[in-house]
Amino acid sequence: MSEVILGIDPGLTRCGYGVVAKEKSRAVKFVAVGVIQSPSTMELSARLALIGDEIAKVLDTQKPERVAIERVFSQKNLNTVIGIAQISGIIVYLCQQRGVPVIFYTPTEVKAAVTGSGKAAKDQVMLMVQKILKLKELPKPADAADALAVAITSAWRGDLNSSSSESSSTETNAQKKWRQAIASSKKQK
Repeated sequence: MSEVILGIDPGLTRCGYGVVAKEKSRAVKFVAVGVIQSPSTMELSARLALIGDEIAKVLDTQKPERVAIERVFSQKNLNTVIGIAQISGIIVYLCQQRGVPVIFYTPTEVKAAVTGSGKAAKDQVMLMVQKILKLKELPKPADAADALAVAITSAWRGDLNSSSSESSSTETNAQKKWRQAIASSKKQK
């Protein structure tokens, strides 16, 4: 049986979501992707409500076992950071209501998990998401690809931090590099 994971790239103008199913073999399969848009001409409260309502629909239809959200902690535009924090808070609240655990990942963690490099460019992330999920086309816009990358990260990191004895031969190169980076960082602490 597969585990359904919802990844979210939070944003006030565009909030990307991606759903994947993680198999026991560590394979990750595409389930759904989308971008919720709220026009900047709307009142802030209406924009937050619109995104919250749409995320609630995704939670209720996809029924994820966990939700992974990209954490943005530094940006030059304070209003953007505040908007992302507000959206993230609404998502955490909706998940709490449904008993769904939430995990946050930094953009660097997501890039490292999906590409093997925490400094990867957006187009590299999009290409790897396409390859990992065996998609015919690149996931667009970038918000959708980022959300799928967040979901993939959560799927893989769950195994990498556990003591399961699954065969490492099913790991991709990016997963192996991620596991090695985690092990190395734990030794340095």
